[in-house]
Amino acid sequence: MNSLRKLPLLLVALAFVSAACSSSDAAETTTTEPTTTTNAPTTTTEPTTTTNAPTTKAPTTTATLPEIAATINGLPADSEDLVDRRVVGVKIDNHPHARPQSGIQQADAVYEVLVEAGLTRFIALFHQSDSEYVGPNRSGRPTDVQLMRPLDGVFQISGAQPWVKDIFAEAGVHVSYDTGATTWRMPHNVAPHNLYTSTLKIRDYADGRGWPDEAPPPLFAYGNEPTETIGDATVITFDWSDQPDPIWKWDGERYLRFVGSDPHEWIDADGDSGQISADALVVITGRKYIKADPTGQGSSVPTIETTGSGEALVFYGGRVLDAKWERASIEDMIRLVDSDDNDIVLPPGHIWVNVFPNDRAVTWE
Repeated sequence: MNSLRKLPLLLVALAFVSAACSSSDAAETTTTEPTTTTNAPTTTTEPTTTTNAPTTKAPTTTATLPEIAATINGLPADSEDLVDRRVVGVKIDNHPHARPQSGIQQADAVYEVLVEAGLTRFIALFHQSDSEYVGPNRSGRPTDVQLMRPLDGVFQISGAQPWVKDIFAEAGVHVSYDTGATTWRMPHNVAPHNLYTSTLKIRDYADGRGWPDEAPPPLFAYGNEPTETIGDATVITFDWSDQPDPIWKWDGERYLRFVGSDPHEWIDADGDSGQISADALVVITGRKYIKADPTGQGSSVPTIETTGSGEALVFYGGRVLDAKWERASIEDMIRLVDSDDNDIVLPPGHIWVNVFPNDRAVTWE
């Protein structure tokens, strides 16, 4: 089993790496023979006789690579209007009583972040997509500010402590709270796990406030020739805390999410359901610390540092590669790079980004 364990921060090398890259990973080298000039005699060719017979040409086949779209996940949208617009972030509850969640299966990308009691919550990002039923919607934390600021979209939360609201305001994050304009309660669950929202309502609310409606930058670099992986990783376990571990399993096409041994499911407004999945997983490791209300009145909350640099992992196609992340301030997007400071290139797809404490372990096999 392989692992990423941080005490202090140390990325453990993969224990089982193939002795040679597969044919799909190996770079093809073409050697050109030197040109040799001789004094061979010149041969005169008889003139060609031209007839009026029709000429038949063999059809030319040109391989067309998939488009890399200007969206947060590199996937194309159904129309240009869905690209040239703001991103909507929705904070989603991940308490056991909040499962199965709704709308998360329609998100273009998801951040997973740590909150109190060892639980995590999700920030579902909707750029070229929408959902009329998303939730349960929960409150904001300081780490959310760091992730939402460079996207310059709108962030839907149920609320926040006054000192956390101040952080959002100081950073210039456009926040939609639970005012009833974008949210409603559902009778199938008890508060606080029953607040739901709609990205369409959020977009209308943002328009009414005159907030920017511009396309966000892509989360990462995408391409049809992604950075080469270094080893197999078909089962990935995240030891966030003493809560049951989230486990992702590669099924040959996508990563499927489990909580312990149980499939982690979503459900829509019509009652249809399925298992949460992703095309690629990104792990951003950062220092965990406790951020407190400067007035001393509110409660303290765990926060992950996402400025500066740190170690990272990328999983796609049932394999893994090492990376580093870096950014100067919360105004910048997080950049994934290799050891030579080249951008890590991901295949376009639905991305799940784990903002992970560097004193915990990620293991894979």
